[in-house]
Amino acid sequence: MTDRAGTPAEPDPPATEGTAAEGTAPGTPGGPRRRRHWLRWTALGVSLVVLAAAGVGWWFYRKLDGNITTDTTAADELRRYEKERPPAVASAARNILLIGSDTRSGEGNRTYGKDRGTQRSDTTILLHLSAGRRTATAVSVPRDLMVTIPGCRKADGTRTREQFAQFNWAFEFGGTACTIRTVEKLTGIRVDHHMVIDFRGFKKMVDAVDGVEVCLKEPVDDPAAKLKLPAGRQTLHGEQALGFVRARKSLGNGSDTERMDRQQQFLGALVSKVQSNGVLLNPTRLYPVLDAATKAITTDQGLDSLRDLYDLARSMRAIPTDRVQFLTVPRRPYTYNANRDELVQPAASQLFRQLREDRAVVVTPGEEKKDGTGTGGTGADGKPDDADAPAPSTTPTFTGRNAAEGVCS
Repeated sequence: MTDRAGTPAEPDPPATEGTAAEGTAPGTPGGPRRRRHWLRWTALGVSLVVLAAAGVGWWFYRKLDGNITTDTTAADELRRYEKERPPAVASAARNILLIGSDTRSGEGNRTYGKDRGTQRSDTTILLHLSAGRRTATAVSVPRDLMVTIPGCRKADGTRTREQFAQFNWAFEFGGTACTIRTVEKLTGIRVDHHMVIDFRGFKKMVDAVDGVEVCLKEPVDDPAAKLKLPAGRQTLHGEQALGFVRARKSLGNGSDTERMDRQQQFLGALVSKVQSNGVLLNPTRLYPVLDAATKAITTDQGLDSLRDLYDLARSMRAIPTDRVQFLTVPRRPYTYNANRDELVQPAASQLFRQLREDRAVVVTPGEEKKDGTGTGGTGADGKPDDADAPAPSTTPTFTGRNAAEGVCS
């Protein structure tokens, strides 16, 4: 044989043991080629799976991110009054105002009463996250607390005059911005962010974690709160949970004081459950929680993305439940109307200063005294409650609870 005319062709080298002719393997026709072919298809399949997973992940992210409602009106109004707002003393700390709205507008809220086009803050909590996220302190502001409400812009564009009135009127007068300015004027603490949640959103949050456990000493039958429960330990879901935190006349002595304490207990149990491994480390349980949470809130532009909320949640995840504290501002019945509240001084100012300067706040369980303070606290005159007791420590102590205690403690 020849390659071309006059040129002898070199013979093909013989196949030897341990080698293969091109495209074949010993005893396996086409082995390497088939293996390369299989590897290419495997790589393609893996790539498609990764792309599909990324696509699904992106879809979920976009869906959750799109659930969040942004409140730009409050930011615009607050900018008008920037000069009168308190400065941020501890820049690494964060103060978030959580507002529970009693609005009757919107899906699922009309069952609680007629929509009159107004709303008040059913619950208001100032959440202080310390620098380094070592502690979280949630301070309830009584809705009946008598405070100075600044002149605020109403929804129709008109403005109210500055007046001395009960705290939850601020939300009715001028919404979130008016409430933030009232809190800042009261405490001297700059509010960095805010979140507003309505009845429907609260119920969905509770349902997303499969309910929260409570304990009742006596059965409850409260038509106004749509609540009927037997005595004992039980798990409450959406509608029942909302009734439990809103009920006033049918539980305890009927005061707003006991209602706020019950809200703090319930929120502590909710935080504890969300922080458990059964929720945070289980995607099938975490997604419904995130979906409910993002749908439930209206927030400022600093927290209106899933990334912002995730960063906030991640920073709080390392806080032990016994360092997540709940308390109410020191207060007592208002001098001129026992159905209203007023601050107890200097205890209230001590609390506000500790939070403003990001100093430790010690919260201990105990029966609240008539002057609004508890075990280890100071009275209205600034002296120890018990004259024979040791002098109080430099760190003021307030009556409250932590998330580790739970509702059934």
